[in-house]
Amino acid sequence: MQEKREFKRLPKDVVPSNYNIRLKPDLDAFVFQGQEAIDVEVKKPTDTVTVNSLNIKISEVTYHAHEGGDSSLVAEVSTDKEAETATFKFPSALQPGKGVLKVSFTGELNDKMAGFYRSRYTMPDGGKRVGAVTHFEATGARQAFPGWDEPAVKATFDITLVVPKDKTALSNMPVKSDTPDKDPNWRVVEYDRTPIMSTYLLAFIVGDYDYVEGKDVDGVVVRVYTPVGKKEQGKFALDVAVKTLPFYKEYFGIPYRLPKVDLIALADFLIGAMENWGLVTYRETALLVDPTNSSANVKQYVALVVGHELAHMWFGNLVTMEWWTNLWLKEGFTSWIEYLCVDECFPEYDIWTQFVNIDLGRALELDALHTSHPVEVPVGHPAEVDEIFDAISYCKGASVIRMLHDYLGDEDFRKGMNKYLTKHSYQNTESEDLWASLGEASRKPVAKMMNTWTKQMGFPVIKVNERQDGDKRVLTVTQEKFCADGNLPTDDKSSWWVPISFSTASSPSTPVKTIMLEGKSSEVTLDNVKAGEWVKVNTNTVGVYRVQYPTEMLAALIPAVKDRSLPPRDRLGLQSDLFALARAGMAASEDVLKVVEAFINEDNYTVWNDLALNLSSMAVLLQYTDSYDLYKTFARDLFSQVVKTVGWDKKEGESHLTAMLRDLILTKMGRYGDEPTVAEARKRFESHCSGDKVIPPDLRAPVFITVLSEDRSEDFNRLMELYDKADMQEEKIRIARALGAVKKEELINRVHEFAASDKVRAQDKVSVLAGTTGSAKGRELTWNFVKENWKDLREKHHGHLLTRLVKASTHNFATEEMAKEVEDFFQANPTPAAERTVQQSVENIRLNTRWMKESADKVCQFLKNRN
Repeated sequence: MQEKREFKRLPKDVVPSNYNIRLKPDLDAFVFQGQEAIDVEVKKPTDTVTVNSLNIKISEVTYHAHEGGDSSLVAEVSTDKEAETATFKFPSALQPGKGVLKVSFTGELNDKMAGFYRSRYTMPDGGKRVGAVTHFEATGARQAFPGWDEPAVKATFDITLVVPKDKTALSNMPVKSDTPDKDPNWRVVEYDRTPIMSTYLLAFIVGDYDYVEGKDVDGVVVRVYTPVGKKEQGKFALDVAVKTLPFYKEYFGIPYRLPKVDLIALADFLIGAMENWGLVTYRETALLVDPTNSSANVKQYVALVVGHELAHMWFGNLVTMEWWTNLWLKEGFTSWIEYLCVDECFPEYDIWTQFVNIDLGRALELDALHTSHPVEVPVGHPAEVDEIFDAISYCKGASVIRMLHDYLGDEDFRKGMNKYLTKHSYQNTESEDLWASLGEASRKPVAKMMNTWTKQMGFPVIKVNERQDGDKRVLTVTQEKFCADGNLPTDDKSSWWVPISFSTASSPSTPVKTIMLEGKSSEVTLDNVKAGEWVKVNTNTVGVYRVQYPTEMLAALIPAVKDRSLPPRDRLGLQSDLFALARAGMAASEDVLKVVEAFINEDNYTVWNDLALNLSSMAVLLQYTDSYDLYKTFARDLFSQVVKTVGWDKKEGESHLTAMLRDLILTKMGRYGDEPTVAEARKRFESHCSGDKVIPPDLRAPVFITVLSEDRSEDFNRLMELYDKADMQEEKIRIARALGAVKKEELINRVHEFAASDKVRAQDKVSVLAGTTGSAKGRELTWNFVKENWKDLREKHHGHLLTRLVKASTHNFATEEMAKEVEDFFQANPTPAAERTVQQSVENIRLNTRWMKESADKVCQFLKNRN
């Protein structure tokens, strides 16, 4: 890695207690004027005050001490763009005590989706408008006003917005006064003072919006703001939010602290959503649900995102991490509790099974790489923060919290959470503070256990051996670090405190025994387990580890997969572990495919989803062999039973999960060229385009992808027409992501042109490009496109969009030449913000290369022998 750039936090000799900020955005000239009066305390004599400021033009700075007459000191201003600071030098030292720092400034409403920026949207009459919105995490506030933009420097805020008279204007708090300006075309909106909070949680928005409103049982006013004319699409999120606030209040034992919460859908938004206290901002696709045109997938996603962001009102906002090193603390926790909340609101989603696929699976995949990082990763310069908004902070963080919750039990966990939030309200914390509260409540060694999971990289593989002793089963469990390439570094000293649970055929869902493995290995005796009866390690797949069984133990589990007596989370975990072990060279890939055949009767959406994902990873590599068509036959055979079960049409009273399963299975069957599926998709597409019969939302992705897979230019043109006509962002994204299913060079190039055009919003361009990398030809052309346009792409993508772009365009290659090419390209074009992602992509390419060398021939032989 490149050397970390030198970085110093702000001096602590002057600290703020309240900001009074007045802003006037000009939506035509894309600039804003600002004045602020900051109440500060001077801790020791100093003639300089340094604050964070970036791309702000400061015209005047004065300081007026509360004690000491009427005189005010005028400062000279200097800025340091690299350090993102402004320094105010006064003619004499400010003396200890309280005073007011007054600053006048102007800034730009930029087009980078960071700070105070402009957002473009279309009105129902087709008119184009511009609004002004904010995104401050991690360090955007300094692009809106000079101040102390570090999470530990908390203060209160009084916000005043001067806005065009016909615009909606929102901030964190309710409106205190709304009066005409002296210019009759403008009005002045003042908001109540915020609680004491970190600067990155502030927000203000000016634009055109409709809203729907409700109240929770405690009288908190909840509003969901939508684009004009789309109020209906805010009702689902409103319903979720109104149920969620009381759930968290009861769970944490602490009420929501503000009188209102607004949730708003923004047209241009860098990430999924942001938890600004009292004014939560979302991408349209993370908040809006159309009663007739939204898929089950989207509804579930919206429910999870709303649950996640509202959990932050307590965990992140009321109590905040001291510095970005502990980012995982708020993100990992809320990524776990969002599932608890959705399970409460929608038990029919079986959301905890999906957790194993969505969060635990992603965490284990990334964390097995040598280029992963610990959950707690030291952060110096805030520019390094973007790199850790990843599957380790979110998904591994959530997974270790889930494991801890299971180990402590819900009652002690809740007691500990209440202790933590009560003790540290309105303050900043580190991981150790949470472990202390949970340890106190449970009287268990929480810190000792959790430090092994958050301070060291990676996770273990638990290797199991067994012997029968009468009606007892004696197991030996041994831990060692799991590496994606199977190569444990020689000097590796990793060791975890691992809660290990065991279930059996006579107790499939409840562990018959749980132990804490603290050292290298342990012997465990299970009573009343007959010879041949299956034993499953890691009941419900709660533990953050892989399991490697001996042949007989694995063989005993196969019939339980086939007859589904092994519960879904365990069926999912079993095949997920096997694919990972095969990739690491610790199991034979062809043997894993034999186990996979036992899933022929599988009926669970989430198990299929994870299995299909794992098979796709293998399929990507088999494209480079002569057996890809044979693989497609294998996949079609595997899906043949479930496709009959779900069919094409929704049945009365069917579950949300069946709709998602149909979408998944038909997409796969279409991609793998199943003739009846292709014919039916074609028929429904023709009918949809002619206007005879609109395709239901859950079937649109499978139909679009299947039809595009046939590579006809006229289909591509018709989908582009549908894209242009679509009024809903969800539909546009659905079509845009499907376009990459084409395989002809000419059509792939058209997808690239489309992605680069103004037709696709900045935050969605990477998804469109990523869609083209499913085929070998698409991968190659997309990488070439990225290289040729790198300067422009790097200019337009930053933060996590840049890391996603790097990953999407590089990580599925499978030769040493490509690994070298990717390495060389980024060496010649340094991209500090995506440096770790480049290393992870290169490591993945080398893993693929090794698999091709060691396993591809045997898998191809297995596929040939089937026919």
